[in-house]
Amino acid sequence: MLSKVLSCGLKGIEGYLVEVETDITSGLPHFEVVGLADTAIKESKERVRSAIRNSGYEYPVKRITINLAPADIKKEGPIYDLAMAIAIISLNKDAGIKSFRDFCFIGQLSLDGQVKKVKGVLPLLISARDYGVKKFIIPKDNAVEASFIEGIEVYPVSSLNECVDFLRGETKLEPVHPCAFEDAKGLEQRGLDFSHVKGQARAKRALEIAAAGGHNVIMIGPPGSGKSMLAKCFPTILPDMTFEESLEVTKIHSIAGELNLKQGIVASRPFRSPHHTASTVSLTGGGSNSKPGEISLAHNGVLFLDEMPEYSRHSIETLRQPLEDGVITVARANATITYPANFTMIASMNPCPCGHFGSKIKECTCSPSQIHKYLGKLSGPIMDRIDIHIEVDNVTYDDLQSQKVEESSASIKERVDRAREIQLNRFKGEGIYSNAKMSVPQTKKYCTLDNKSDIMLRMAFDRLKLSARAHDRILRVARTIADLEGEENIKDTHIAEAISYRTLDRKYWG
Repeated sequence: MLSKVLSCGLKGIEGYLVEVETDITSGLPHFEVVGLADTAIKESKERVRSAIRNSGYEYPVKRITINLAPADIKKEGPIYDLAMAIAIISLNKDAGIKSFRDFCFIGQLSLDGQVKKVKGVLPLLISARDYGVKKFIIPKDNAVEASFIEGIEVYPVSSLNECVDFLRGETKLEPVHPCAFEDAKGLEQRGLDFSHVKGQARAKRALEIAAAGGHNVIMIGPPGSGKSMLAKCFPTILPDMTFEESLEVTKIHSIAGELNLKQGIVASRPFRSPHHTASTVSLTGGGSNSKPGEISLAHNGVLFLDEMPEYSRHSIETLRQPLEDGVITVARANATITYPANFTMIASMNPCPCGHFGSKIKECTCSPSQIHKYLGKLSGPIMDRIDIHIEVDNVTYDDLQSQKVEESSASIKERVDRAREIQLNRFKGEGIYSNAKMSVPQTKKYCTLDNKSDIMLRMAFDRLKLSARAHDRILRVARTIADLEGEENIKDTHIAEAISYRTLDRKYWG
C-alpha cells in the first residue's frame, strides 16, 4: 500500500515541496525513513508511532518505509511529523481519510499527539504558494505568522485528532483570518529617543545622514562619551519598513526561531548587537544545522558592533562581503547557502586600549605600539567600506546640566523620510532604495560635480590618499546630504561635509 502526502522543506530562506511517500508492506515490524533525513527526522518515527497510538488510531505492525522526495536534498528538523502520521493513518481503510491530497502538512508531533510549533512557517508557506499549493494545515501556535500571507487557505490544528477529524469531514475548521500589515505597525518600539542625548550635535548629524542614505558609520571616542546611547537611538529615525521588507525580515527570524509568535511578523527594523565574544559562525550563519547568523538577523535593520576592535580579526573580516553586496554566502561541506544581509552597520570603538588617546580631559597611558596594535585590528578594506567616520568627544558638565530641549527622533525622522522619498523616486525600477547601495555606474550618473566641487574632492583624494572605493563613498554621502537639503545638484558644501567624515583615514590609519 502506498500513500503520498505533501509537505515542504527549507533550503536557506527558501522553501521547496517535499512528497512524503509512505509504503506499508507485510514483514517484520520496521520503520525506516529515507531521503537524506537528519537526526531529528530519523527520530520522527518514535514520535509518530507514539502520537498515532496515543491518539487512539491503529498503528500498523508491519514494515513501514517513508521516502522524503526529492531524495537528493538534505532534510532537517521535525516539520514532517504531521505529514508522516497522516500518510500512515490514511492507509488504514477504517480511518476514513480521503480529502488530504490538496493539503500541505507542516507540524511537529508530541508523544501524546499534540501538534507543536515549528520554525520557518512563513517562508515555507510563501514558497509552497509560489509552487501552486493553496491549502495548508499547520500548528495552531504558528497561525498568526501565517495570517499575513495572501492567496492561501491555512487551517491551524492543535492535535492529530483535530486534524484527522477535519480530513474526515466530521469537524469544521475555520481558516486563518488575514491580518493587515498596518495593524502590526507600532506594536514594536525599540531604541531611545535622540531628545535624551545631551550635546553631541556632530554625531547626531552624522547619524541623520546615515539613516537618510543607508550609510555605515563608525564612532570613535573615549569611554562614557555616549557612543552606545547614540547607536541605540539610531533605529528611531530610520524609515518605516514596507510590507515586502517586513516579509523578508520575518522569513529570517522565523527560520532562526526568534519570531514573536503572538505578533507573527517583524514590523519594525531589527537592531542586533552581538557581544564581542560571539563566534564567527554565530555572526555569519551556517553551522551543522544551518541557520541565519546575526548579520542576517539584522537584514533591513541595524547591526551594532560595540567596541569593534574587541571582536576577533576573522569575524570582522567576514563583514567584507555583506557590507559590499548585501548578502552572505556560507559554504559548508553539505551545502552552500546565501542569506540576505543588507543592513546598516553602526560600529563604535575607543581610540586606544585605555580609551583616552586624543582626549581633552584625560591623558592617554598607552604606548605608540599598543595604539598601533589596537587600531590595526581594523583593516584598511574594512574601514574603506564604512562611509562615515565620526569622532565623539566627552560630554561636558554644562551639556549635561543644560535645560536646552534637544531635537526629538520624530523631528529628525521627518527629514530622513523626505530624503528617502527622493531616493525612492530617483531609483524607481533600478532595484535599489538608498544612495549607499548605488553601483559605480549609478554613482557616476547621479553624483555629478561642478568644477569647484571636483577640485575639492581631487585635493582630498590626493592628501588623504583615498582609495577608489572611498572616493565613491564620499560621493554617495554627499548625494545624501544634498537630498536632506532638497537640492537637485551636489554642491561644494555637500562635498566638504562628506570629506570631513573621512578624516579618520589620515588621523588613525594614515
